[in-house]
Amino acid sequence: MLTTSVAFVMATFTLPEEIGADPQSMLWLLPLVAAIAIVYKATKLPEIKAANFLKEAVILFSSIVVFMSITALVLCAFAWLIIE
Repeated sequence: MLTTSVAFVMATFTLPEEIGADPQSMLWLLPLVAAIAIVYKATKLPEIKAANFLKEAVILFSSIVVFMSITALVLCAFAWLIIE
């Protein structure tokens, strides 16, 4: 029984998850950005206090999301100019 469960769990990691390029699929980036912001701030802050850490992580998360959104809009506009 245990080996069957282990084999099933191992088998789920052999096929990558299909994530498209539509806007709804891009929402999968938000947990990734949150994890990056939390880990980065955990390694860079000299002293971790809950309120300061949360504020810094939220600011970094927001700035990454805003920068990625602006970059996406610029690339879409650039592609539209080339196509038209």
